[in-house]
Amino acid sequence: MYTEPKALSLKTLPWLHASDEDYSRLYARVLRGVSYLALAFLIVLTVELVSRSDYTDIPDFFLSTARPGWTTVGVVMLVLLMLDALFGRWFLSMLVAAPVFIIPAFISGQKRLYLSDPLYPTDLAFGRQIMELMPAMVKDRPMAAALVGIGLIVGVLGIAWAARYAWRNFPRMTGKRRIVQVALAAPLLMSFVSLMDYSTFSYVRDRLQVIPMMWDQKENYRHNGFIMAFAFNLPMANVTAPAGYSADALGQIQPPVPAVTTTKQERPDVIMLMSESLWDATRLTNVKLSPDPMPFMRENLAGHVFSPEFGGMTPNVEFEALTGFSNAFLPYGSIPYQQYIRRKMPTLATFFRSQGYAARAIHPYQSWFWNRGEVYKEFGFEEFKSEENLPPMSKRGIFASDDALFREIMEEGDAMEKPFFFFSVTLQGHGPYEPHRYPKNTIRVDGNLPAAEVEALSTYVQGVKESDDSLKMLMDWASKRKRETIIVLWGDHLPPLGPVYTSSGYMPEQVATRKGDVDTMKREHETPLIVWSNKTGPKTDIGTISPAFIPYYLVKLAGFEHPYYTGFLGKVHEKYDIVDRYQLVSTANEPTPDWSRGGKLDPLIRDYRYLQHDMMFGKQYGLGKFFPGQLAVSGPAS
Repeated sequence: MYTEPKALSLKTLPWLHASDEDYSRLYARVLRGVSYLALAFLIVLTVELVSRSDYTDIPDFFLSTARPGWTTVGVVMLVLLMLDALFGRWFLSMLVAAPVFIIPAFISGQKRLYLSDPLYPTDLAFGRQIMELMPAMVKDRPMAAALVGIGLIVGVLGIAWAARYAWRNFPRMTGKRRIVQVALAAPLLMSFVSLMDYSTFSYVRDRLQVIPMMWDQKENYRHNGFIMAFAFNLPMANVTAPAGYSADALGQIQPPVPAVTTTKQERPDVIMLMSESLWDATRLTNVKLSPDPMPFMRENLAGHVFSPEFGGMTPNVEFEALTGFSNAFLPYGSIPYQQYIRRKMPTLATFFRSQGYAARAIHPYQSWFWNRGEVYKEFGFEEFKSEENLPPMSKRGIFASDDALFREIMEEGDAMEKPFFFFSVTLQGHGPYEPHRYPKNTIRVDGNLPAAEVEALSTYVQGVKESDDSLKMLMDWASKRKRETIIVLWGDHLPPLGPVYTSSGYMPEQVATRKGDVDTMKREHETPLIVWSNKTGPKTDIGTISPAFIPYYLVKLAGFEHPYYTGFLGKVHEKYDIVDRYQLVSTANEPTPDWSRGGKLDPLIRDYRYLQHDMMFGKQYGLGKFFPGQLAVSGPAS
């Protein structure tokens, strides 16, 4: 039956019949929503302020439709709503969420200032290392340390008081409201988490302008902001196989050298030394050092190592030099020692042991530092001499001196009956470079630098001078030995001298660039390299190489030919001097920038990547072919 529709009038509109109580509820809900949005915005704004070195980009982060600023605000708002539903109090979530988001962002800003890289999730795995180095940091900046300590105490007490006050005074949420809020916030958060797998394309994520840039973490953090970029890096520990990796692919790679051979009747002893923060500071512009702090090293210089790091991350350089593998094939910001070395791997230690050598690692710090105690077992070292089982050593500041370490190496070498491979990481050159570490600084520093920077540079170059003297002592000892003794030494990275670089005009920033032309990259990443034998003297024509090529020169000088170290690695080195995450540099000094993002990958680099993945993560199809003797020494990977 047809019914005449009611005439539309203002009286039929429901909101005109709303009571004052209804208006009050609506107003409260709108006010709460706006408040949550404002609080989320303030958190994200603060995060960006404390994590970025350039504030001028922050307005664009929020105002540009091509940036995920407001997407980030929305995610943080959902987190606040979810936490309050769980706590049962309105706005209590701020006391938890604000520190959780802002403190890591602040640490990221400080890390960027000193090491050029932002904070990665993997950095949280070595908080204990930072605490162990805290005495040196406090000594270097006592006033700043005191202020930070006071700030932490005040902050903790303030949060505790605020939490107590909020629990007693903030309005409770009804049970129904809590259920509804969880039901709404949880699925949205979970759906967003599912979008954070950077290895797969997501249309929704792309529309939200959240774009993972794992090949360039500086741009990743700039474009996406700290919170999103940090979230993208959470699954960093999962390394997927490169496209095309298989048993057949490994079977098609043939080693240029089919088996291990040697040209020497007597095995030489080998000492491999990675010198902490060793660098030629006479390169600084507008600064004069007198006398030369490293005359002996300069006289024996073979070339330079192109360090993939700056101011820290020593184990990443160590990883390349001991394995002949490259960090360029691993996720940016990863630390193999912390994340990936979980099974037996072929290294120089296992190679030398397969040739009848004793393999020993020596480092005058605690064995847990950078997880070396566990890593060296997987690398095949028979013994690791660390601070726990080394005799007491003389110190420079809180760090063992090179003189004491090298004397220990000499003493242990003299006690060996069979040929030995010693690998050692020095400690004396470690920063920060506090004043008065040395009783007397004998290197004069002239230049228009502030007094504090002159003091830091004076401390650093005095350490280089003592390291130079210690190396001469070690090589004088080796020169008198009947058995051939090979010494390879290089610096792991440039020292963290901070404002010295900018004040002298050597670099535009306090930290090295990660992407640039070849000359700039070499200028900011080169460290000295010495390759010497007491029978043949120093090599002098190596040039600038990645740490991964050090095994090639060492094994060659020791008189061996090897399927991987001199065969395949030698083949790669015939074409490239530097294999870096951002560019390949040929032996003719010609760069291939952004090689990993291009279309067709050089088959040689592809095979290099296959072999590395096979040994680190894969089925080790190529183990017997490229690393003969590995199974006999350490057995198969578990």
